[in-house]
Amino acid sequence: MSYIGNQPAESYSAFQKQDFSTSATTSYTLDHKVANENEIALFINFVRQEPTTAYTASGNSLTLTSATSGSDDMYCVYLGKAVQTVNPPSGSVGSSQVAASIITGQTALGATPADTDELLISDAGTLKRVDYSYLKSANTPAFEAYLSSTQNMGGNNTWTKVQFNSEVYDTAGNYDNSTNYRFTPTTAGKYFVYANVKIEASGVNANGFSMSAIYFNGGRLGSSIIDVRDTSSNGGKQFNVPIHSVINFNGSSDYVEIYAKCFDNTGATPTITGDSSERIFTIFGAYKIIGA
Repeated sequence: MSYIGNQPAESYSAFQKQDFSTSATTSYTLDHKVANENEIALFINFVRQEPTTAYTASGNSLTLTSATSGSDDMYCVYLGKAVQTVNPPSGSVGSSQVAASIITGQTALGATPADTDELLISDAGTLKRVDYSYLKSANTPAFEAYLSSTQNMGGNNTWTKVQFNSEVYDTAGNYDNSTNYRFTPTTAGKYFVYANVKIEASGVNANGFSMSAIYFNGGRLGSSIIDVRDTSSNGGKQFNVPIHSVINFNGSSDYVEIYAKCFDNTGATPTITGDSSERIFTIFGAYKIIGA
């Protein structure tokens, strides 16, 4: 037999007959499941019985209103019964057979997806589920901290770790603002690290230079300098020394700190300016670069 299009994968069989061995009972078992009594025609002693009134059926159960006897002849005919489930052949369902309502009829997400929410993607032509946590981009861990009050430096022309003691934010708790004053990110990747240190030379006619530096794993990675030395005795007294860099962290043990020093030609000990209301004087921060 020829077919137009795909050949049916399964077959149907209609009007299947089942003979019963009768006894003095009202309960019988059907060979095939049915939704209700209207899906079979029941005959007892060659007389068709009325559905619902004479019998009911559901699944494999057939229940008679009155019990039969062992001499009765009883059989049923399955009306249009499909003997197998038919699945569409592979690749036979296209976009024209699928209603848009399978997407548009679903509840719309009204907020940012949770990490465990799943989306469908095509991986080289194969549809796969993927958690949103693998797709979202975020520049975290990230933090920013500032020095809330003035800090004395360790001495004139001496490197001193800046104690940024007040946090503006710290997304993953990776910054220590009370002991080591260092950032140790727990996610590997490249980070933009920045700082500004406001240094004040103590001498009235101070004349010299101020420096800030990024220390990575205890060693100086780079430094920035403001040099105000001249031949007069009225050199600058307060200096803002910004610095920044992109650093690759291993996500476990790598850490970064900020140091500063100042040369005061008067020999006095400089200070680092901190203020709880003007926190931009001396700040330190970092954030992960998306995609790096």
